[in-house]
Amino acid sequence: MTHYQLELDYPERQPSSPRRRYDQKAIARYYRFRPWLAIWRTFTVIWFFAGFVLSLKLDEWLNQIETNKLKRAAQLRQILTRLGPTFIKVGQALSTRPDLIRKDFLEELIKLQDQLPPFDNEIALSMIEAELGRQVKEIYREISPNPIAAASLGQVYHAYLYSGEEVAVKVQRPNLLPVITLDLYLMRWAASWLSPWLPLNLGHDLTLIVDEFGTKLFEEIDYINEGRNAEKFAYNFRNDSSVKVPHIYWSYSSNRVLTLEWINGCKLTDTKSLCTAGLDADTIIETGVIAGLRQLLEHGFFHADPHPGNLFAMPDGRMAYIDFGMMDQLEEDTKETITSAVVDLINGDYLELAKKFVKLGFLTPDTDIIPIIPAIERVLGEAMDQSVGDFNFKTITDNFSELMYEYPFRVPAKFALIIRSLVTQEGLALTLNPNFKIVEVSYPYVARRLLTGESPEMRRRLLEVLFKDGKFQWQRLENMISIARSDENFDLFPTAQLGLQYLFSDEGKFMQHRLLLALTEDDRLHTEEVQRLWNLVKDDLKPGRLFNVALSSLNIISTEGIAAILR
Repeated sequence: MTHYQLELDYPERQPSSPRRRYDQKAIARYYRFRPWLAIWRTFTVIWFFAGFVLSLKLDEWLNQIETNKLKRAAQLRQILTRLGPTFIKVGQALSTRPDLIRKDFLEELIKLQDQLPPFDNEIALSMIEAELGRQVKEIYREISPNPIAAASLGQVYHAYLYSGEEVAVKVQRPNLLPVITLDLYLMRWAASWLSPWLPLNLGHDLTLIVDEFGTKLFEEIDYINEGRNAEKFAYNFRNDSSVKVPHIYWSYSSNRVLTLEWINGCKLTDTKSLCTAGLDADTIIETGVIAGLRQLLEHGFFHADPHPGNLFAMPDGRMAYIDFGMMDQLEEDTKETITSAVVDLINGDYLELAKKFVKLGFLTPDTDIIPIIPAIERVLGEAMDQSVGDFNFKTITDNFSELMYEYPFRVPAKFALIIRSLVTQEGLALTLNPNFKIVEVSYPYVARRLLTGESPEMRRRLLEVLFKDGKFQWQRLENMISIARSDENFDLFPTAQLGLQYLFSDEGKFMQHRLLLALTEDDRLHTEEVQRLWNLVKDDLKPGRLFNVALSSLNIISTEGIAAILR
């Protein structure tokens, strides 16, 4: 009998079983010899949704759409709830998109975030005792008689340790593995069947996307893994006072029980509570967006499920993250490539953007990108031609989907989670403030990241942006500074300081030469461009401060270095 057979046949007999990993081949072998399970589940899913679609059609034929809209919204939520965790996850993702889902449906789907039916208390308490090897009353001084929240994979109790700490106790739902594995098996089968029927490469990685989702879902039901993720996330934000991560109590945690610090805060979708607490919605949104961008572009370790049930605004203005089951890691090169791709998009350099698509895996290396460049410019250029106030990530994703029908684009499995994270964050921002534009925060952040160049890799990306075909791109530098300065909190002075220190360092020797060439290229002095730049930054860079920075920068180099520069 295989590992999966043990888990599926006797899921509750192994409370201390080792970490389970997603293995689509093992799952397929298991259900291949149990076709009746797959057939029955397929019939159940079709039956539920066929009844729902028929109800919508009847409302349309009988002119009762308005009368029954709340009833249908509740019906959809109940269907997703009855179908279990996999479908609840889909509903949670939809609940963050007020621009896609009708308000009546949205209000019902939001309930899937933490208002699901709880499972029996006796089962939950028995699981705590079995997992931790002690009676509940020996572990917790006090525990709530009923769960205070129930989610797709578990439910949460409010408790106190004997040492006095206020904690949340997260207990996993029973019998999760059989439901999840069967749904993943059917989803993968459906993906493999649909792929050949989809245009061009739209379905190229469909099964890989299901596998990525399956891998993350299996990680999410391992609470030891979740605790480690929380500690890693907390370490990444250790110097950021705007982000709060709960402490994990390892002595009271296991694979199916997690005890963590209690968070006192209000849900981000509860605007009334935000106002009562004296918190500004736009400030909270900006904190969340910047934290999300830092995860993707700095740390590379990002929260892949940032729906409102996992984010809380604290009374002191901090953003608290909970539920670290679904996380992902980006490689350093991918982070840098994404950053420079955003700048390519801002600068309208579609040739470089096409090259980034190849590097990131959206196009295969053997793809001839030349015929695709006009299409990228046509589709993405339309979005960029809009004012910043009309721009959003959904515009980009919708327009980009058009390209996938006409050209050999594909979505790498890794980027399915990134896109989901981005649109979820934007959806959350739109829920709080329909007029908030995420790009107004994102652009200045990306520009600042490149201008500050805190790592050698990021400085190289800046050079790639500023030099094209051996020529210095004056307009690009002006654009980046203008965008960065649109953030009132951005101080150009430290950036100038870093720039001068870099210029006078050994690493900056090449840049010294390139700048001298840039000032005299095309057989003329570029005084006009320099004057425009100075007019842009002169209010931030007072001559006295700038002289002191230059002096301090000169102090870090040797006499030989100064002589080399003068030569």
